[in-house]
Amino acid sequence: MEKLDLTKLFKTYYSAGKAPALLGMGRAKYIAISGIGDPNEQHFADKVQALYATAFTIKFLHKSIRQDFVVSKLEGLWEMDESAPRTQWKYRLLIRIPEYIKQESLCTAIEHVVSGKQLLLAKEVELYTMPEKDVVQVMHTGPFSTETKTIKQLHDFIAQKGLQKTGLHHEIYLSDFRTTPPEKFKTILRQPVE
Repeated sequence: MEKLDLTKLFKTYYSAGKAPALLGMGRAKYIAISGIGDPNEQHFADKVQALYATAFTIKFLHKSIRQDFVVSKLEGLWEMDESAPRTQWKYRLLIRIPEYIKQESLCTAIEHVVSGKQLLLAKEVELYTMPEKDVVQVMHTGPFSTETKTIKQLHDFIAQKGLQKTGLHHEIYLSDFRTTPPEKFKTILRQPVE
């Protein structure tokens, strides 16, 4: 049985250069969990845990019916308001899933995660679809605390091209935070535009 790997199937989606670039992105399907708060606090980590637990449970449910897939990278949509304190940051955490995953699979997975792992936050996980759109993106290497400079590069490029920002700031976390030193973190920063 061949395992579906969305990072290999959608190489353009999971790659970015060191310089900002404009490109079109197709529609994509995710499981998601939303929240408000500082990403360095425990509640944020708990949401990440609930989302991953649900993703892996969906994976194992589908593996049993010969639809195995690799669990994709963590992503985040952020309301970017630098003037707001971190405790008021709004986010939606995402993990991209195959198109064949339906609501029924998600509901079954949530039941397993809540009863088996006692992760009640899994009840907040939902299906989410990102529409087709144009984006400007760039690769950021280093800790999240140094993203401001790279985001400025992104916004300067958008202004130079005469584009308008639309939608939420999007980040794709290519590195595993648990095992990668912060100075080597690789994060795609993406901004929808028109």
